[in-house]
Amino acid sequence: ILVKDNDEYALIDAGNNEDGMKLVNYFKSLNITNFKYVFGTHAHEDHIGGMDNIIDNFNIENFYMPNAITTTKTFEDVLDSLDRKKIKFQTPNVNDDFKLNNATFKVLHIGDNKKDLNDTSVVLRLEYGNTSYLLMGDATSNVEKDLLNNNVNLKSDVLKVGHHGSNYSSTIDFLNKVKPEYAIIEVGKNNSYNHPRQETLDKLKDLNAKVYRTDLDGTIVATSDGNSIKIETIKTDTNG
Repeated sequence: ILVKDNDEYALIDAGNNEDGMKLVNYFKSLNITNFKYVFGTHAHEDHIGGMDNIIDNFNIENFYMPNAITTTKTFEDVLDSLDRKKIKFQTPNVNDDFKLNNATFKVLHIGDNKKDLNDTSVVLRLEYGNTSYLLMGDATSNVEKDLLNNNVNLKSDVLKVGHHGSNYSSTIDFLNKVKPEYAIIEVGKNNSYNHPRQETLDKLKDLNAKVYRTDLDGTIVATSDGNSIKIETIKTDTNG
């Protein structure tokens, strides 16, 4: 997820290992040289696989991940690249705010249970003017329950659906609090997990949320003027 406000950029996650240079080339085509913030939501390969390429090719002012380390080569590659560039590995706290020009990220959740890396996900809510985006990483229903119990402000115009639209996330109680106008599912075409699950799609349909999927729609670009959001899609060679 690439976020831009004027000349400042933030990045959330970087795809699989084989996606790294594809992202590098795409970002360079946009003339990006610097990221104010880079978040690795959690230490799974499909979220930080391309992160070492990002670190190697761009200036990064602040790098954030949960303090839940693994011994995978993918994670070690990220640490090696950070070390080479002398970039500090930082772990944010709940309620931290990060300003990106006129937009603000708020950290709603971060975990450290290494038994379930999905639930260590950094959950971010992005506000720009009167518009908002909820970015769930791979957080499951356990995290959703915690957020509901803590009375966190979840209402958002755009929901980046948790865990690729699996049935481990997107409980009805949670979705009823978010009430998204748009729901975006990041998912690989013909993936072996059968994501997104039909029951998740049905729940979103019941909420009258307009669903966009990377496997069907390609690159999904949401543009906000602070009051409304316009979404367009760009077909890519990675989708149907």
